[in-house]
Amino acid sequence: MSLPKIAYLTGEYPRASDTFIQREVAALRMLGHEVLTCSIRTTGPEHLVGPEQREEHARTFRVLAACRSPLRLLRAHARWLRHPSRYLRALSLAWRTAPKGIRGRCFNLIYFAEAGVLASHLAEAGAQHLHNHIAKASCTVAMLASELSGIPYSFTIHGPDIFFEPLHWRIDEKARRARFVACISAFCRAQLMCFAAPGDWDRLHIVHCGIDPARYAPSAHDGQDLLFVGRLAGVKGVPLLLRALASLAPRHPALRLRLIGDGPERAALEAMTRDLGIAGRTEFLGYRSQAEVAEALAGADVFVLPSFAEGVPVVLMEALAAQVPVVTTRIAGVPELVEHGTSGLLVPPGDAEALAAALEVLLADPDRRRAMGAAGRARVEAEFDVTIEAAKLSALFTHGPEARP
Repeated sequence: MSLPKIAYLTGEYPRASDTFIQREVAALRMLGHEVLTCSIRTTGPEHLVGPEQREEHARTFRVLAACRSPLRLLRAHARWLRHPSRYLRALSLAWRTAPKGIRGRCFNLIYFAEAGVLASHLAEAGAQHLHNHIAKASCTVAMLASELSGIPYSFTIHGPDIFFEPLHWRIDEKARRARFVACISAFCRAQLMCFAAPGDWDRLHIVHCGIDPARYAPSAHDGQDLLFVGRLAGVKGVPLLLRALASLAPRHPALRLRLIGDGPERAALEAMTRDLGIAGRTEFLGYRSQAEVAEALAGADVFVLPSFAEGVPVVLMEALAAQVPVVTTRIAGVPELVEHGTSGLLVPPGDAEALAAALEVLLADPDRRRAMGAAGRARVEAEFDVTIEAAKLSALFTHGPEARP
């Protein structure tokens, strides 16, 4: 049986912060799928940090860039106007699912315009299924493109922010119309079940984001080096980590922290390290390629992620694959990955003292760090291998929701 030709759509692809999508696409291609990548916006150069990103950027169809050609926009919609009932159904769907107010209506009409161009591109390319990551605006475009073209669609829902405004993004209607929904954790699936109709629950499948464990060499480091990888934004809780570092510093003269990532809070965080007297112990590295992240993990003793809201962070999978124990927060789907006391330590979100205490425990016990690292690697190999998770998606793309992953 031939495998269907899949199109992948996100708001911005590829991004340095969303390497899990790139891995998933690569794994599907290895399984034999032809995968067309599509992005609403054009990725900024700051995200093209490695050869993987640059190659994907070169082959990705950019919807907004295509829409800037008036002739292409008109031709695309003229194509779908030849099917007036379908066109009017899609236009009605855009109007009915728009957020309240004039602004919301205007945005959904813009998404409808984008959907016409995307749908035309997919039809010309022979795509047989459209899959979306991140169920916000780009998923609205995917839903409308599916209605225009008749190409079935699905999406992966992550959280947490989509669940802050579920009605604004109409995840109920998106789930109802999707062929299936991939939920990244049991917690995520339960959150969607709060809004999706019970009749749609059987099409909500747990498919983890995953990594290739073979890319990560076990950490052979045995020192006092902490590592954080993530966007430098408020939701990641980095100020708590800096306060914890300042409190631990007097007892651990060799303690160091490296931060990989960038974002709106970087300047403020760098100023905070100076105010706390730990600027000499911290290093802000900016975005790094997948290979550079793997190299940084190989030199880390403890990985720290003090987030206030997450789905199931892929970077935690990477740390565990590198046999680096983690200290992170007990939120959302994180306990489905990190087993407290076995592969890492979970602390209450927003508690700098608890974060410092957990770090103290691991910094003082190299043997426990090694045991946790080994347990974490085994957990990732068993449940978060991208090849295994991509095979689940492939079965859903090929056989539909009756193919239980």
